[in-house]
Amino acid sequence: MTMPLVLVAVMIVLYTCGVYLMLDRSLTRLLLGFLLVGNATNLLIFLMSGSFGSAPISGDTPAEDMSDPLPQAFILTAIVITFGVSAFLLALIYRSWRLAHDHDDRLEDDESDQEIATTRALAATEVTDEDLEGTQEYDDEDGETAP
Repeated sequence: MTMPLVLVAVMIVLYTCGVYLMLDRSLTRLLLGFLLVGNATNLLIFLMSGSFGSAPISGDTPAEDMSDPLPQAFILTAIVITFGVSAFLLALIYRSWRLAHDHDDRLEDDESDQEIATTRALAATEVTDEDLEGTQEYDDEDGETAP
């Protein structure tokens, strides 16, 4: 069985839109992006499942004519997991909205996280005396080496 190109294109569009929405700072867009990525993953599993066949429990059908029940189980499991995580995200969004008392659900940068990131960036760029051992420094005025 060949893969229908329309379903492949729909899957690519779902992944693209989902990742784009998940990169936003809004919690609602994060939830919508997660749902799109979950549906795109279900479509990917469906497309990889192969050709359709008869039921795997039928008695006289040869093995190559039966459909594989495993992709169906994977899709069902993915649906349940997506539902659970989206319910959890909805609860987080609602709690965030109730605690903030404003109508903006965008995430703000934490000041302590920014301070830690700045401290680590400065520590990574600091040059110690041990790093300068063995290097020669030149005086800009007369071109002689400094002690």
